[in-house]
Amino acid sequence: MLKNGCRVEALQLGEVKKLELALVIYLVVAWRQAHLVRLARVHPDLPASTVFDQIEWQAAWLLAEKDPPKKTPTVREVIRRIAMLGGFLARKGDGEPGVKTLWQGFARLSSFVRGLEKIRQSYAL
Repeated sequence: MLKNGCRVEALQLGEVKKLELALVIYLVVAWRQAHLVRLARVHPDLPASTVFDQIEWQAAWLLAEKDPPKKTPTVREVIRRIAMLGGFLARKGDGEPGVKTLWQGFARLSSFVRGLEKIRQSYAL
């Protein structure tokens, strides 16, 4: 996760202090991704609102050019939708998504959510 997703080696921070600070942030992010993958496998039927803001899970559907569900989906559904944004194919025999596709999906999702929030602020929606 740190090597592939965060590209820690490409940072070239030069100083040990800067590298340590970057690692602290990336370790928290990596822990959250691993926790979400585990949560989707152990408690797949939890409502998504326990771990995601409404704008986050709705944005996952909007990015896939689909209408968001009317009722709150499960954690598993949202995790799979986000992982699909990162390249997870969700075919019948594929099993559950892993940390890498979830990370890549979150990268797209977080940019989109920030954009949505900025639009809402600018136009008071």
